[in-house]
Amino acid sequence: MDFRNYKVPYSGDAKYSKKVAYFSMEFAIHQPLKIYSGGLGFLSGSHMRSAYELQQNLIGIGILWKYGYYDQGRNMDQTLQVGWMAKDYSFLEDTGIKFQITVHDAPVWVKAFYLKPETFKSAPIFLLSTDIPENDYVSQTITHRLYDANVATKVAQFILLGVGGAKLIDELNFNPDVYHLNEAHGISSAFYLYKKFGNNIEEVRKKLVFTTHTPEEAGNEKHDIFLCQKMSYFGNMSVDEVRALTGLQDNFFDHSLVALRFARLANGVSKLHGEVARAMWKKYPGVCPIISITNSQNGKYWADKHLYEAKNNNDSNKFDERKTYLKKRTFDIVADQTGKLFDPNVFTIVWSRRFAGYKRADLITRKLEWFNELTSNTQYPVQIIWAGKPYPMDYPAINDFNHLVNLSRGYKNVAVLIGYELFLSKRLKQGADLWLNNPRVPREASGTSGMTAAMNGAVNFSTNDGWIPEFEKDGINSFVVPPADLNTSVYEQDEHDLVALYDILKNKILPTYYNNRDAWKQIVYNGMEDVMNGFESNRMADEYYELLYNN
Repeated sequence: MDFRNYKVPYSGDAKYSKKVAYFSMEFAIHQPLKIYSGGLGFLSGSHMRSAYELQQNLIGIGILWKYGYYDQGRNMDQTLQVGWMAKDYSFLEDTGIKFQITVHDAPVWVKAFYLKPETFKSAPIFLLSTDIPENDYVSQTITHRLYDANVATKVAQFILLGVGGAKLIDELNFNPDVYHLNEAHGISSAFYLYKKFGNNIEEVRKKLVFTTHTPEEAGNEKHDIFLCQKMSYFGNMSVDEVRALTGLQDNFFDHSLVALRFARLANGVSKLHGEVARAMWKKYPGVCPIISITNSQNGKYWADKHLYEAKNNNDSNKFDERKTYLKKRTFDIVADQTGKLFDPNVFTIVWSRRFAGYKRADLITRKLEWFNELTSNTQYPVQIIWAGKPYPMDYPAINDFNHLVNLSRGYKNVAVLIGYELFLSKRLKQGADLWLNNPRVPREASGTSGMTAAMNGAVNFSTNDGWIPEFEKDGINSFVVPPADLNTSVYEQDEHDLVALYDILKNKILPTYYNNRDAWKQIVYNGMEDVMNGFESNRMADEYYELLYNN
């Protein structure tokens, strides 16, 4: 196949005719392709699947991570072990394209690989690698580990995604109408385009759009501007020239702020996050408008079609049989990993996502006497499963994971699993009766795991953050913790949420599940219906064209 005049290998609706290049550090397309860490990748993966289903004129630009994010294992005492195993992918096609970018004033060779749309039913994706013999070892390591902890390596990765991605597009002669940055990791592309368009920032702005996922200013990537300049992030531009172009005043290069100044339009990933983002960035001059396009997940990939078939046919027995089978299959994984035998007839709570402080994985355990009462209740028995990958250098999050591992040893009905990737994520959603989500409001920009849980017959129980305010009908399709007073201390907010969580669990959720199964099943059905109507990613992919690309 000749990639030098590349065209998307299908034609679709005229409203999706604009050429779009979608830049993302990670894509969670399917379990065998381990180039993702968590929510950002799950989102971009569903976006690529829906772009394929809608036959949109869009390509993905990413990085082929040799070691992926990391391989989550266990130490001898079952605590978290971080491992790195090289990955090989026979299903990726070598495009034959190699070119050079400049990193730290030195040439680095880049090779491009291609994921065909038919392989995993996604939009075509091009993945960049520097792990080739033409490069020295240091240059090869740029594409070794997703979100490398070394600052210089991370800056080099951002250069590769942005400058390398933009240069690849030129090698392909794709000529996109829109460059879409999924987070600010690829904003170095703007400096490449600035030079390409004759030092005309307005020409860059016409083509650049930006999705921000971070709901607080401190969480956005910032790096020493002199380090960035030394590493050739800005091409040949001096720091003074960069400051004049970006409006930055201090010694830090704020990737998100620059993206908001260089883009013509940006979006937050839920309605609430859009409001938070507009309030957060309004004090900075020159920031583009920020709209909202709520994240969603792909139904064809995530939803259990047999559950939906039973629901749509109002076949309660078949629904119960299928859910029981799914729970048993999930509990085989629990038994294999932990030696604990879970019962498919027992109410099962699952908390599974990236471990991070604000997500409060351990919240339900913080009053141990309440937790012991919950887990020993014979009238309303429960089983609890945790899973998720902390960032490998986030030691407080790793400590939270290990704390739960150690705690779980004292209970037959509490388990902590490893290997939280697409496969285990789907299995846990299929095995859950209740999908617990308790981030500290308003720290969760979107939080899409509950969408795919609902697609598999699990009921959402969440604090009212991210996408939940757009979905929740408390007691009808989900259960929601009433908002805490955000003017109180973090301790008081956590205390409020913990008290409310136990109150709702003990007095509403468990009695309904065990004493009124028809009412419980209606809540499950309502959640399944509402999530597919409003939070399936074909809607999201359509909105990106309608609200972001075509405006």
